Amino acid sequence: MKPYLHKVQYYETDRMGVTHHTNYLHWMEEARIDFMDQLGFPYGEMEENDVLSPVKSVACEYKHPSTFEDEISITVAITAFNGVVLALTYEMLNRKGETVCTAKSEHIFLHRDGRFVRMKRELPEFCKVIEAVMEAKE
Repeated sequence: MKPYLHKVQYYETDRMGVTHHTNYLHWMEEARIDFMDQLGFPYGEMEENDVLSPVKSVACEYKHPSTFEDEISITVAITAFNGVVLALTYEMLNRKGETVCTAKSEHIFLHRDGRFVRMKRELPEFCKVIEAVMEAKE
């Protein structure tokens, strides 16, 4: 999978000229959406088919500051999937190859009415792709 690239915008920085910590969460979402596109399961199409994927948990560890006009490369990897919860990790590097942030998130799959999506029954193709990506990583 190709890393997602994000160029730090001026409005994403604070008075000290450093990227405000909340922006990394936005970048994680951008990278996750791009990752889903690369898997062949665009999130917009999943929503059109009544499948939502809210965040169950999120954690970030900030390693090195980023600033205006830095280009951040975000690599997304699947760490676990049990048919209910999808766990992802993110590694964010600047152009120098310095890690600016490592993070992880967990997502569940729900119908709009709040019922859990039975992924293996309702989206077996998605499960196969996720499992294949996880196997290729090993």
